[in-house]
Amino acid sequence: MPIKSKAQRRKFAELLVKGEISPETFEEWNRGAGDAELPERVHPKTTKSKRKSPSKRAAKATSSRAKPTRTKSGTAKSGRRTAKKR
Repeated sequence: MPIKSKAQRRKFAELLVKGEISPETFEEWNRGAGDAELPERVHPKTTKSKRKSPSKRAAKATSSRAKPTRTKSGTAKSGRRTAKKR
Protein backbone atom coordinates (compact mmCIF):
# COMPACT_ATOMS: atom_id res chain seq x y z
CA MET A 1 0.00 0.00 0.00
CA PRO A 2 1.61 3.31 -1.01
CA ILE A 3 2.14 6.35 1.17
CA LYS A 4 -0.65 8.87 0.57
CA SER A 5 0.66 12.08 2.16
CA LYS A 6 3.77 13.96 3.26
CA ALA A 7 2.77 13.41 6.88
CA GLN A 8 2.70 9.63 6.34
CA ARG A 9 6.09 9.77 4.65
CA ARG A 10 7.56 11.64 7.64
CA LYS A 11 6.00 9.13 10.07
CA PHE A 12 7.41 6.13 8.21
CA ALA A 13 10.83 7.79 8.00
CA GLU A 14 10.69 8.29 11.78
CA LEU A 15 9.76 4.62 12.30
CA LEU A 16 12.66 3.62 10.03
CA VAL A 17 15.13 5.66 12.09
CA LYS A 18 13.77 4.14 15.34
CA GLY A 19 14.17 0.68 13.81
CA GLU A 20 10.50 -0.21 14.15
CA ILE A 21 10.18 -1.01 10.40
CA SER A 22 12.71 -2.46 8.00
CA PRO A 23 14.32 -0.42 5.21
CA GLU A 24 12.69 -2.77 2.68
CA THR A 25 9.23 -1.98 4.04
CA PHE A 26 9.90 1.76 3.91
CA GLU A 27 11.19 1.55 0.34
CA GLU A 28 8.22 -0.56 -0.76
CA TRP A 29 5.72 1.96 0.61
CA ASN A 30 7.68 4.98 -0.59
CA ARG A 31 8.14 3.50 -4.08
CA GLY A 32 4.39 2.93 -4.33
CA ALA A 33 3.80 6.68 -4.07
CA GLY A 34 6.24 7.37 -6.88
CA ASP A 35 7.48 10.89 -7.49
CA ALA A 36 3.99 12.40 -7.40
CA GLU A 37 3.40 15.60 -5.42
CA LEU A 38 1.70 14.43 -2.23
CA PRO A 39 -0.69 16.54 -0.15
CA GLU A 40 0.39 17.57 3.36
CA ARG A 41 -2.40 15.48 4.91
CA VAL A 42 -4.91 13.02 3.43
CA HIS A 43 -7.82 14.45 5.46
CA PRO A 44 -7.20 18.04 6.54
CA LYS A 45 -8.15 18.80 10.13
CA THR A 46 -11.59 20.34 10.40
CA THR A 47 -12.15 23.49 12.39
CA LYS A 48 -14.94 23.80 14.91
CA SER A 49 -17.89 25.78 13.62
CA LYS A 50 -18.81 28.92 15.49
CA ARG A 51 -21.99 28.89 17.52
CA LYS A 52 -24.90 30.64 15.89
CA SER A 53 -26.75 31.30 19.14
CA PRO A 54 -25.24 33.06 22.14
CA SER A 55 -24.02 30.89 24.97
CA LYS A 56 -26.22 30.23 27.98
CA ARG A 57 -23.91 32.19 30.23
CA ALA A 58 -24.07 35.26 27.96
CA ALA A 59 -27.86 34.97 27.75
CA LYS A 60 -28.15 34.94 31.55
CA ALA A 61 -25.90 37.96 31.91
CA THR A 62 -27.99 40.02 29.49
CA SER A 63 -31.29 39.14 31.17
CA SER A 64 -32.61 42.20 33.03
CA ARG A 65 -35.50 40.56 34.86
CA ALA A 66 -35.02 38.42 37.93
CA LYS A 67 -36.68 35.05 37.53
CA PRO A 68 -38.76 33.74 40.44
CA THR A 69 -37.14 30.94 42.40
CA ARG A 70 -38.88 27.92 43.87
CA THR A 71 -39.09 27.40 47.62
CA LYS A 72 -39.15 24.06 49.40
CA SER A 73 -42.95 24.10 49.47
CA GLY A 74 -43.04 24.41 45.67
CA THR A 75 -44.48 27.90 45.46
CA ALA A 76 -42.82 30.64 43.46
CA LYS A 77 -40.90 33.25 45.39
CA SER A 78 -40.26 36.65 43.86
CA GLY A 79 -36.67 37.73 43.38
CA ARG A 80 -37.45 41.24 44.65
CA ARG A 81 -38.21 42.21 48.21
CA THR A 82 -41.34 44.19 48.76
CA ALA A 83 -42.17 46.48 51.65
CA LYS A 84 -44.57 44.95 54.13
CA LYS A 85 -47.96 46.57 54.35
CA ARG A 86 -48.97 47.73 57.85
